[in-house]
Amino acid sequence: MNRTKKYLLLRQVKIHNANAFSSPLTIGFPAMTAWLGAMHALERKLRQCESLSDIRLTKLAVSCHDFDLQTYKGPGDYVNSVIITANPLRKKGASFERPPFIEEARVHLTVSLLIEVDGLAPISFSTFTKKTTETLMGMKIAGGDILDFSPIQDPMESTSTRNSRLLLVDGENERDVRRAIRSLMPGYVLVERRQLLKQKNEENNQQDILQTMLDLLALHYEYDDGQDSWYLQPRKEKGWLVPIVTGFKGLTSLGHVANQRDASTLHRFAEPVLTLGEFKMAHRFDCIDDMMWHYHYDKNKDLYVCVNESNEGED
Repeated sequence: MNRTKKYLLLRQVKIHNANAFSSPLTIGFPAMTAWLGAMHALERKLRQCESLSDIRLTKLAVSCHDFDLQTYKGPGDYVNSVIITANPLRKKGASFERPPFIEEARVHLTVSLLIEVDGLAPISFSTFTKKTTETLMGMKIAGGDILDFSPIQDPMESTSTRNSRLLLVDGENERDVRRAIRSLMPGYVLVERRQLLKQKNEENNQQDILQTMLDLLALHYEYDDGQDSWYLQPRKEKGWLVPIVTGFKGLTSLGHVANQRDASTLHRFAEPVLTLGEFKMAHRFDCIDDMMWHYHYDKNKDLYVCVNESNEGED
């Protein structure tokens, strides 16, 4: 049995103006649906090449190196303001007015992506790296423009992980595994902590799972009379916990509605699925699969979600 897996390592991908509104309740790191959506779009474009028609991009890990959320907080302000672009003035009668606009939170970020590749024959390695480079030049990720990424090297020419490359990893070889994991350093890898959210909700006997999440994420300050100042109290749970959006929950049954975009595809209304996540330094992982995300469809619960491998089997 062949234990060697193939991974596409994309190093230092610089993304400009990515969508930071991941849900109606959250702003910040793009939703996991955006990252897996970009992976799926890349796969579909690559499969148009005859020699790559059998490949599948099945799983993905995201490591964030730099994050610049486009918000502003002035002196004395209590909340942040979203920085948006101004549309040109339009004439109204004898004067000019500012046209209506929609607030769109944006972020500039630098990430590295590790994508598992199936169905790629060794004879197609050079074609794969060439077509991937060409395709990425014209793609968007999370609605943002790809400004730059480390050049993709041929796996037969070098074993360095300082640049983008195709990695061949023997799952039983610890050196191979550690090399793949270290390729995402220095950066924070996003994983799912759904099991912690479920555990805390059961311990507190709370019916509202959203309140449990707020309790885990809330920052508490305590006033010191002697020092006449406020101090941030440490959270009970360790780790860089964050709210993340991992997919959608169907609200209506499948069917057709008036004026839907694609008349040949069944339609349903849905809402985003919000859960708990954590950013962890890549060197803290011992297994590549613990970092990986993939698509999952639960027909009984009408869930279309992205699932982290470390939460396999969890409800």
